[in-house]
Amino acid sequence: MTIGGARVARGGGPVHRFYSVAVFVVLASLDNVAIGLVPPLYDSIAPALDVGRGAIGAVTATSFLISAVAAVGWAYFGDRTNRKPLLMIGTLLWAAGTAGSAFASTYLAFFGAQLLAAIGLGAVGSVGFSVVTDLVTPRRRGVVLSFWGLSQGIGTLAGTLVGGVLGANDWRRPFLLLSVVGLVATLAYLLTYDIRRGQSEPELRGAIAAGGDYDYRISRNDLPAILHRRTNRWLVLQGLTAQVAFGSLVWLPALFRERAEAQGYSSATATVVGSIFAVLFQLGGVLSIVGGLVGDAAQRRTPRGRALVAAIGILAAVPFYAVLFFVPIRIDVPDGAGAGAVASAVLGSVFSEPTVGLSLLTALIALGLTSANSPNWFALIADVNPPEHRGTVYSLGNLVNGVGRATGNGLIGVAAQALRSAFPPPLNFAVGLAAFQLFFIPTGIMYWLASRTAPRDIRQVHELLSERADEVAVERVAEVTDERGEPRG
Repeated sequence: MTIGGARVARGGGPVHRFYSVAVFVVLASLDNVAIGLVPPLYDSIAPALDVGRGAIGAVTATSFLISAVAAVGWAYFGDRTNRKPLLMIGTLLWAAGTAGSAFASTYLAFFGAQLLAAIGLGAVGSVGFSVVTDLVTPRRRGVVLSFWGLSQGIGTLAGTLVGGVLGANDWRRPFLLLSVVGLVATLAYLLTYDIRRGQSEPELRGAIAAGGDYDYRISRNDLPAILHRRTNRWLVLQGLTAQVAFGSLVWLPALFRERAEAQGYSSATATVVGSIFAVLFQLGGVLSIVGGLVGDAAQRRTPRGRALVAAIGILAAVPFYAVLFFVPIRIDVPDGAGAGAVASAVLGSVFSEPTVGLSLLTALIALGLTSANSPNWFALIADVNPPEHRGTVYSLGNLVNGVGRATGNGLIGVAAQALRSAFPPPLNFAVGLAAFQLFFIPTGIMYWLASRTAPRDIRQVHELLSERADEVAVERVAEVTDERGEPRG
């Protein structure tokens, strides 16, 4: 296949492009609101469906895994076909699953609705990544993709906050609200700019600007080559251990909820406290923008740059996590008050209670360092793969991420329960969470190994795209001239 002949541009003015980027960011955020919605509500959903808290945790872990598996299929078709309809279908599916969760009256119905939502979520992440990389030039990939990744992190935090606050007295309410917002987002997506595959690549820019289309598409014969690319292997495998650690952090609301209950607060107040503290302590993820900027700067100096930045950030964060979970926190909020009063008291404690301020600072540093992972992982996948492979490679990485996250999410509850005999709550949660952060160590080592293989793989992609651009130049001349070399018409 080659880059095709001239065609009519499909929108793409500055306002249209800005609108399209905004919709993509919002969609990525909303999808992760859906992911973060359930964990703060474990103790509310479980009795309503007449099951234990562990059963609801199993739903979340299974949803992570199903979403990751579905993403592989969505991404493969996205790398072969028009991506816009796939993204709309995926958004409608997770909105329908979220609405079904709100109306579920049995555990099986809730489980099924969550799995439907997970299948839809798989589309937006994997296919969306392929589209976003076609909007970003290699020089700025780290920082721009940090915003895309940050929107997902903000969505997860928003899900935690919305679930804990809006669902404190009625766990079904946040699911209904999110399903309506998902439908509105789908309608907004109808008007987005139709982004063209490969349009951000310097080697292809001239041909695409002249009206050509990048018609190379993935096939099953490409899969061995994708797996043979050594940097891909390290980028995919690091997600297994990284997401075991990240997946365990889903239980942060439970840790702070237990701490609040240990100080005598009611279940409803403790749920709100746990959700707000968990959101505050994960604000360090905002520093992923810094990780993207540093990765871009390092990559301009050496093709090992992005991977080295991620490796250093991940490894340096481990000691801060070890401290974070053990700093004692004194909670002073009005028991039984509304969510606004509780939130105000929690925020005030950051400045009035030294231990809370110290914990927040430690969390900001820890999350800030590990947030170097996300933007540089995104950018490296784009750097070492041609445009028609990126969605599939991302989805393979996301599949391994899903296995790791499901493992971390599922095992931390088991570990916390097993530790109760030696450590009373909430210390058992703290010990378990601290132990799970040790999985970041092999993650950092794999990024270092990726830094050794990335230069060769990046060079090969540049050479491949340059060859294709040269082929296109010859074909374009043939299209606009006759056999004597004179212009047609």
